[in-house]
Amino acid sequence: MDTLKMPEEFDQNRRRFFGAAAMTIAATQLGMIGSAAAQSSKTKSAALPNIKPGTNSSFAPLKQIDAGVLNIGYAEAGPTDGPVVILLHGWPYDIYSFVDVTPMLASAGYRVIVPYVRGYGTTRFLSSDTVRNGQPSAVAADTIALMDALKIQKATLAGFDWGARTANIVAALWPERCKAMVSVSGYLIGSPEAGKIPLPPQAELQWWYQFYFATDRGRAGYDKYRHDFAKLIWQLASPKWAFDDATFNRSAAAFNNSDHVEIVIHNYRWRLGLAQGESKYDELEKRLAAAPVITVPTITMEGDANGAPHPEPSAYAKKFSGRYQHRTIKGGIGHNLPQEAPQAFAEAVVDVVES
Repeated sequence: MDTLKMPEEFDQNRRRFFGAAAMTIAATQLGMIGSAAAQSSKTKSAALPNIKPGTNSSFAPLKQIDAGVLNIGYAEAGPTDGPVVILLHGWPYDIYSFVDVTPMLASAGYRVIVPYVRGYGTTRFLSSDTVRNGQPSAVAADTIALMDALKIQKATLAGFDWGARTANIVAALWPERCKAMVSVSGYLIGSPEAGKIPLPPQAELQWWYQFYFATDRGRAGYDKYRHDFAKLIWQLASPKWAFDDATFNRSAAAFNNSDHVEIVIHNYRWRLGLAQGESKYDELEKRLAAAPVITVPTITMEGDANGAPHPEPSAYAKKFSGRYQHRTIKGGIGHNLPQEAPQAFAEAVVDVVES
């Protein structure tokens, strides 16, 4: 749960946002598209079936495939010859964030693929010798490896949290592989160097878990209490989402992966410059540290009750040079937007592809 700290050009915006008087998103500042207009746009997404959050509770049997350094577990739905959409989850969530979105997109003719990130669910490393690396470029490379393994040349990527960052990175570094993108909380590309910039106390408070994970006690605590920890994050990040135990427990099972703790801890320590990445990703990280502009068609989204750290839409609008919209989804929608507002998320996917 979170965004990487932005490059320096975003620092002033982030400071304004995290001030006491600026804790709500002001998406209408973009002047591009009002949230009401965005949610009522008359496009092909109008043909999607109406669905209430929580309607679905399972996927078809999962599939497994060797891809890069991983054997990746993933859900799949829809026609095999349909345009491909890859849905990417974050921390501490899993593929069930898309359990309602997936059948909607499949019914509209899309081939939908929902993979477990390294360290989650049925995804496993092929070798015990592979570094359990959680740095963002490595996670993004996993998506490219999955596409290669499935012989998918180009796909629409849609995600939130770590998944949105992965989509951003793929779109920035491999635009020829990304047809379009839906990104919750906008532009999430950052670097450890940018992460060195201190924020006001109010902002640093929201990153408490990142500092906790920087300690040996934090690692041991997350390992021992990972389910309780995840539930707390869910509650803080989505304060108005009344999820039940069954909903949480379906996702919490994914955290029992033997590599989960190591991947999560490495990810957050890497951001603070407290853990080394792998040298084979150095060139990618160098390019990402320059905060590259994303050229593919994009819709960014935000829930009106997101309790996780996130930048204002006006802070990142200029990072998208292609066809672009921002949508603020109202109704008490928190950080886990695809699961809390599956209709709006699925509509964004269809609209960014079809419009």
